[in-house]
Amino acid sequence: MKVGIYNNETTESQRVTKLLRAEIERAGLVYDDQNPDVVITIGGDGTLLSAFHHYIDQLDRLRFVGIHTGHLGFYTDWRNFEIDDLVDSLVQDSGQSVSYPLLDMRAGYSDGTVDRYVALNEATIRNITRTMVCDVYINNQLFENFRGDGLCISTPTGSTAYNKSVGGAIMDPNSVGFQLAEMASLNNRVFRTLGSPIIFGADTKLMLRLRDVNDHVMTCDREQLHLKNEKGKRYLMEISFQVSQKRISFARYRHTNFWNRVKDSFIGGGK
Repeated sequence: MKVGIYNNETTESQRVTKLLRAEIERAGLVYDDQNPDVVITIGGDGTLLSAFHHYIDQLDRLRFVGIHTGHLGFYTDWRNFEIDDLVDSLVQDSGQSVSYPLLDMRAGYSDGTVDRYVALNEATIRNITRTMVCDVYINNQLFENFRGDGLCISTPTGSTAYNKSVGGAIMDPNSVGFQLAEMASLNNRVFRTLGSPIIFGADTKLMLRLRDVNDHVMTCDREQLHLKNEKGKRYLMEISFQVSQKRISFARYRHTNFWNRVKDSFIGGGK
């Protein structure tokens, strides 16, 4: 087995990386950052997001394992004091894995060009200088006209991240679909939106057609694009979303109950 390591720059993550690499080599495993079978991330959920995009062209043949060196994360199953147990699991690996759906995102511009992205957590679109106005299409049919700060489109595993903070629902990570949540929508006797999160199935296509071409910010996970319209330059016209054909796989050596993790993270241990 070939094992790669992807870590953040904190002192603790650097310490764990050094220890883990020594244990991997002592166990007779091959350390390979370029073409690994398993990528171990050391840090938190943000580090795993960065590793996901770093290895995005190899998703069909690798699995991830997360070690958290700070606060508990939703993608990181192992603690920094469990290195020996993790290496033992790598040695005994039989290919066990669990996979989750991702989000395809296509941004279409005025010059006919299209940029493509894949999100593990979410994508967002907002206007930073004025109310964002866009037409929302579901399976090519106009559903509503949105006015507000912006929209968040999330995967099931990303539903506990930014999506939750803007009032979106938490989705079971075993479901296949995605979610649309509003950011501060305008709802009055003139302008109306549904006003609640929408969960779409596996075959749904969502399209947002922008009414204004100035000062939009689009994100895909941690990547941010400021789409400022300039004379003679291309500008963003529409963005479409659907479940990706790609999936992310984790080497799941032990079961971590998702709903227990949700409870521990957001509710705590009180009665």
